[in-house]
Amino acid sequence: MQVTSVGHAGFHIQTEAGSILCDPWVNPAYFGSWFPFPDNTGLDWDALGNCDYLYVSHLHKDHFDPQTLTKHVNKDATVLLPDYPVPDLRRELEALGFHKFFETEDSVKHKVSGPKGDLDVMIIALRAPADGPIGDSGLVVADGESTCFNMNDARPVDMDVLHDQFGKIDIHLLQYSGAIWYPMVYDIPKKTKANFGKQKRQRGMDRCRSYIEQVDATWVVPSAGPPVFLDDELRYLNDDHGDEGNIFPDQIVFLEQMRIHGNGGGVLMIPGSTAEVHGSDLSLTHPIPDADVDKIFTDKAAYIEDMAQRLAPVLEAEKASWAPAEGEPLFDGLKAKFEPIMAQSDLICDGIGYPVGLVMGDETVVLDFPQRIVRKPGEKDGKYRYGFRIAPELVRTVLRDDEPDWVNSIFLSTRFEAWRVGGYNEFLYTFFKCLTDERIAYADGWFSEAHDDNSSIELGGYEIQRRCPHLKADLTKFGVVEGTNLTCNLHGWQWDLETGRCKTSKGHELRSKKL
Repeated sequence: MQVTSVGHAGFHIQTEAGSILCDPWVNPAYFGSWFPFPDNTGLDWDALGNCDYLYVSHLHKDHFDPQTLTKHVNKDATVLLPDYPVPDLRRELEALGFHKFFETEDSVKHKVSGPKGDLDVMIIALRAPADGPIGDSGLVVADGESTCFNMNDARPVDMDVLHDQFGKIDIHLLQYSGAIWYPMVYDIPKKTKANFGKQKRQRGMDRCRSYIEQVDATWVVPSAGPPVFLDDELRYLNDDHGDEGNIFPDQIVFLEQMRIHGNGGGVLMIPGSTAEVHGSDLSLTHPIPDADVDKIFTDKAAYIEDMAQRLAPVLEAEKASWAPAEGEPLFDGLKAKFEPIMAQSDLICDGIGYPVGLVMGDETVVLDFPQRIVRKPGEKDGKYRYGFRIAPELVRTVLRDDEPDWVNSIFLSTRFEAWRVGGYNEFLYTFFKCLTDERIAYADGWFSEAHDDNSSIELGGYEIQRRCPHLKADLTKFGVVEGTNLTCNLHGWQWDLETGRCKTSKGHELRSKKL
């Protein structure tokens, strides 16, 4: 098996039975904020796109790149399709011209047969509203000699199925770096923001090390991040100036974390690096001399500056595609967009529980979730418990494009500011992710569904429910107790073990008692 990095979460997996192109991403994403790091524009994308199979893990724009898929990828390739409840991914790929689909069943090993032979594949499909844009997934590929687990940025809750179906994993590809806007965009004191960022940075790496231990692969490739921010307004987000509160650490940082914790199986790959994998044996070849690979990371600021200059026309073209900032008031468009979704989502609206302010230049609009209406500000509103300041051109663009997912557009761009009074509200971001009838119906039903939490475990001197109240992760594997505080390292959510209260978000109480 030959595994070639094509940048970010993207890989080309070559076997004697055929080739699989995974998550090819080249063009800037999220309003031109994210670019692949290191630069992958110089790869031979026509050759990479002449593949037998295509795997797109989910619809986040750093995994689903319509321009690259349209221009470079063979439309006769068989798409390995995750088992998602909402068929948006298939529809988007069909719209680009793909017409051969192998529909997998969640966490079931399948044999795919082609003219070149057979491959064993399994896709672990995550289907909670918090997973990607209604879905995220990881791919397992075995060619009879080697097994690769491409986890990209999925967060599976059960690794037992992996070993039950495939046994020993030889190479594990996984996300380790931040892919979110918190805490950078929040209107909080600088020191507080730095402390939150430091905590998030470490929790993210702790979570990944937990996955590495569970998968127990011979070799581990940190991937699916970080992006690079080339816009002058966003350059401060790059981890190139010794900021311990930066949530976008690069590959070198994580490989050092692995070494500190006794794992020497980390492999550094850049776009074009190729790993020849024969069972537990691996040989690595970079597309440039090793000294030049090192320089990317040791002189990172200079590398980013060079990228910014070369790709400035690409960024300018992206900005030119946005809707103009000036125009008719945004109120009517937002009312038409949001009120039908509010009307279908009682549980989510009640879970949000308060009005939310959208400040867009000189115009403010209120999303009044308790009343299920979009309205103009009232004299008695006071300060909104949750609010967003967003440039009007971004809002006009997502309305123009009928964007179904503001999380996968505006929010991941980090081109906004936010404030909140109280904890994180998962229901609010789920709402912004589900701006179609089909998505909101699924999400509301998912939250309404009763989950079995009768199984208990002992952890840190407490008897607690085994499954995390957030996304049902197994707390025997992801739970960490410090005093009376429980942290689930899958997403960093926390509970007070004395009361069962969730410290991270409204609701989600934990069943707990001291032994």
